[in-house]
Amino acid sequence: MEFFRIKRDIPFMRYALALNVVSFVTFALAVFFLVTRGLHLSIEFTGGTLMEVEYAQPADIARTRAAVEQLGLGEVQVQKFGSSQDVLVRLPVRGQGKGDELASRAFAAICAAEQGRVGTRQYTTPQGEAVSRPSCSRADGAEPVRLMRTEFVGPSVGAELARDGAYALGATILGIMLYLSLRFEWKFAVAGIIANLHDVVIILGFFAFFQWEFSLAVLAAVLAVLGYSVNESVVIFDRIRETFRKMRKLSTPQVIDHAISRTWSRTIITHGSTQMMVLSMLVFGGPTLHHFALALTIGILFGIYSSIFVAAGIAMWLGVKREDLVKSATKEGDPNDPHAGAVV
Repeated sequence: MEFFRIKRDIPFMRYALALNVVSFVTFALAVFFLVTRGLHLSIEFTGGTLMEVEYAQPADIARTRAAVEQLGLGEVQVQKFGSSQDVLVRLPVRGQGKGDELASRAFAAICAAEQGRVGTRQYTTPQGEAVSRPSCSRADGAEPVRLMRTEFVGPSVGAELARDGAYALGATILGIMLYLSLRFEWKFAVAGIIANLHDVVIILGFFAFFQWEFSLAVLAAVLAVLGYSVNESVVIFDRIRETFRKMRKLSTPQVIDHAISRTWSRTIITHGSTQMMVLSMLVFGGPTLHHFALALTIGILFGIYSSIFVAAGIAMWLGVKREDLVKSATKEGDPNDPHAGAVV
């Protein structure tokens, strides 16, 4: 399907050198900010306190977030969990005290926002164990919010998650390189992996420069961008190989320009529809999805750019040619040719 059919080839490779210089400078700046500023890791990586509270009525997330943020505990995460009445609150470790103390202060602030007072509620678990837990009650005896559970995530657990995330990222990159090598040719594999690393490092550079919170959701977005970007590169590489077979008189830059121009309609439709969905999450998803959608937005935009100019440009400079992608015809008179001498 082509809604935007382009009849003339666009000379993309004419601007590849200038744009790759810009890419190199952007990549270098991203590495610089990663080294000097580092990533602002969320509590999944640094450790922290996790609280689950249940409201008697549908929760007002904005009010809950404002109540916790006024304590000055750092960047907290507040999101709905399960039903509209269940809320999950994540408190970072910033040296203000132990996990149970931070949870008590946060619950007191949440209770005060609901015009309640904190007390102690004692009950017996199904196992027969007597447990006391903070409670929130109003003057009329109503209980607007309950503290359901409190968990503390230690720094060692966070370090393990960070290590496992790095392993997942490395395994994804190696898998992409192996796939491109088997599917196409080593020049395309090198070009594709450089383009993918270009996208990942620039996303991380944005998060390092602006000190946006880097969470497990953002890591998932980075891995999604890797797959998304390599898919665009594979489509372009496949069209380049097809063009080499059909148009033997074209030079390599002309082949690449023709291949990219023929995929331009698909690029507009696919990435345009995906970007609209991601932008809707960015605008209407609230703080919970904000950084996740932000990473996807940056990754999709740079994924389109890198697949066209970085991946294709590097493949061109590595000297990709028709002989690399199309098997040479059997020489005439070759005794090993089973069809030698056949007359049609």
